[in-house]
Amino acid sequence: MSGTHLKLFSSTRIGPLELSHRVVHAPMTRLRSDADDSPSAMMVEYYRQRASKGGLLITESAHPSHDSRGYLGAPGIYTDAHVDAWKQITDAVHARGARIFMQIAHDGRQSHVDLSRGNAPIAPSVVPYETTVFTQNGWVPNSPHRALKTDEIPAIVESFRRAAERAKAAGFDGVELHNANGYLADTFLQDGTNRRTDAYGGTIEKRARFSLELVDAFASVWGADRVGVRVSPSGRWGAISDSNPEATFGYFAARLNGYGLAYLHVIEPRVMGTETLDEKQPPVASSFLRTVFDGPIIAAGGFDRAGAEQILQRGDADLVAFGRWFSSNPDLPERLRRDLPLAPYQRDAFWGGDERAYIDFPAYDETSNNTVALEPSADETA
Repeated sequence: MSGTHLKLFSSTRIGPLELSHRVVHAPMTRLRSDADDSPSAMMVEYYRQRASKGGLLITESAHPSHDSRGYLGAPGIYTDAHVDAWKQITDAVHARGARIFMQIAHDGRQSHVDLSRGNAPIAPSVVPYETTVFTQNGWVPNSPHRALKTDEIPAIVESFRRAAERAKAAGFDGVELHNANGYLADTFLQDGTNRRTDAYGGTIEKRARFSLELVDAFASVWGADRVGVRVSPSGRWGAISDSNPEATFGYFAARLNGYGLAYLHVIEPRVMGTETLDEKQPPVASSFLRTVFDGPIIAAGGFDRAGAEQILQRGDADLVAFGRWFSSNPDLPERLRRDLPLAPYQRDAFWGGDERAYIDFPAYDETSNNTVALEPSADETA
């Protein structure tokens, strides 16, 4: 089907912002910041290359404090120097006619004492698990975490609010709360990791409190219609779990309805990070949350051109985020519009490295090589 007839390339709105197409750059951790957590020059070029007129980009996670980091090389938004560096990115993106939201996250228990000046990582409760995180010594096991005290929580919420202020000063069009993938906000929401008995644990209402306080903090700076929230119902990244995800995420989405958010960003459980767990699984999370959430939905996780068009035509999502394919195709919206071959992504360059396999992928019209056809997804073959 011609791109001019695809819903994927029709206009839409998120909050007050008009978009000319529905292909979204998904937030992807790439670990290429400078030593002080400022976005690097090659990051400026990366986002500039992927900005398309009328399109939306969401950045990789930016951290609201030094001790909220979980990966060396991930950017920060907790100093004025960070604001100045991010401003170069927003200026480059806006110069190409695109919009850009900053994703903000505290990595919680997915961290190491070497990243937090010797302090133990934090979580709502102590629920031991093992993963690896990236430090100055390479990929190492995460450090044991501790449970947050109730009186420590307001300071964390305030760090998110200040981060939102800095994002505004840096020229972003909005902010996204990373409430997914087993990071701090997600571990508060889901009962597999939240065993608290205070005002932030136990019932669904109490487990959602921390996330809603973060949304309130963002909205106080931006207005709710320039705030997005990312969730991963039934996701497994970060050893996250919930005994009743439909009840938990249904309640959370219903509460978010009261804000008038820019969007709800939904990661499908058929993917875990950069891995596809079940290529035959249809996008069930967006389908369920569409019955609850009344604002725009961005669906993410394992989509190709045909699958993206199908979920838009069904009405289960309003926009579709692409990650892996955007990493190797800076002109992805144009390639999808024209149904052109896609350059293969390179997994060994996903997390950290230099310019290679990061900003050296050419646009399609600049080369006749280095492209492959996009493999069919479950949506095409089902």
